[in-house]
Amino acid sequence: QGILERLDAGEIVIGDGGFVFALEKRGYVKAGPWTPEATVEHPEAVRQLHREFLRAGSNVLQTFTFYASEDKLENRGNYVAEKISCQKVNEAACDIAREVANEGDALVAGGVSQTPSYLSCKDKAEVKAAFRKQLDVFMKKNVDFLIAEYFEHVEEAVWAVEVLKESGKPVAATMCIGPEGDMHGVPPGQCAVQLVKAGASIVGVNCHFDPDTSLETVKLMKEGLQAAKLKAHLMSQPLAFHTPDCGKQGFIDLPEFPFGLEPRIVTRWDIQKYARKAYDLGIRYIGGCCGFEPYHVRAIAEELGPERGFLPEASEKHGSWGNSLSMHTKPWVRARARKEYWENLKPASGRPYCPSMSKPDGWGVTKGARELMQQKEATSEQQLKELFQKRKF
Repeated sequence: QGILERLDAGEIVIGDGGFVFALEKRGYVKAGPWTPEATVEHPEAVRQLHREFLRAGSNVLQTFTFYASEDKLENRGNYVAEKISCQKVNEAACDIAREVANEGDALVAGGVSQTPSYLSCKDKAEVKAAFRKQLDVFMKKNVDFLIAEYFEHVEEAVWAVEVLKESGKPVAATMCIGPEGDMHGVPPGQCAVQLVKAGASIVGVNCHFDPDTSLETVKLMKEGLQAAKLKAHLMSQPLAFHTPDCGKQGFIDLPEFPFGLEPRIVTRWDIQKYARKAYDLGIRYIGGCCGFEPYHVRAIAEELGPERGFLPEASEKHGSWGNSLSMHTKPWVRARARKEYWENLKPASGRPYCPSMSKPDGWGVTKGARELMQQKEATSEQQLKELFQKRKF
């Protein structure tokens, strides 16, 4: 069955997790550009991560095509567009995802994301051309459906949906926004309405905010659709980091982004709570984004196991709510083999001199700002000096 057939039937669809953060930590993605040339340079690493998400319970494997538009692959000195090519990166991503999806009952989703061209105020035709170049590969490789994900501006997300709809395949659209709305001030409810009117059958959020904040945003989207008398399936793929101190821009404004976020990682038990809240809100496409590892996806599958009627393969090595700790040698650890313990635990950070919250940078720049104008050339020393002067400790 396709994605809409599954959702229309009331099935719970479990997405996968975050690729760029996971593969950066493993040494296959460079932080900064966050581009997916690993599909060509290290296909075994991409394949293994897909396989782990599938084993953990993912019903959908997204092609690792985040930031794989040609303009991003040549942005700020990136070599990928010239030395590998946009087409080869996208083709390899599709082949790897399909290979692993065929090992289980998973669908393959081809994904596009926001572009440097839009941030640099290029016109609608040029931005759409970037999406269409990726779509050509997705059609050639016959992905099952399409996702426009990680958009800070609903205008660009609508352009992406319009292009993806040319395929005739189902389209999902998720924005990386919080309750305040997109970077131009469009509220979440209105964002959802615009995306559905553009042709999206599934709408929601991904990235930039933690599970609780993301669910708050999806709730606003749901209310906006209800007020407009529009119908769509809901989708949520948040961060696996706690971000209560985020501003409108999300976690990339936090001073810990991207190399100091580990103290904020959510636990598997946090994700079980998230999965239940998402289900109760009416969301039926539930997954994760940056920071989400396979064990987080497994937590979604385990929490919703009663509704789905089965558990993923990875649960063979995981006791429900820690009950496998009953096999531990130490009695005080065996005493933790129960839901009540883990459900009520307040984890310590072990960092006595660190604050619990940070002050976001909040530069307030968005499309049209000089600092966001992109370039093919590598960032110069002078450009960096100017930024260092603006961001002093």
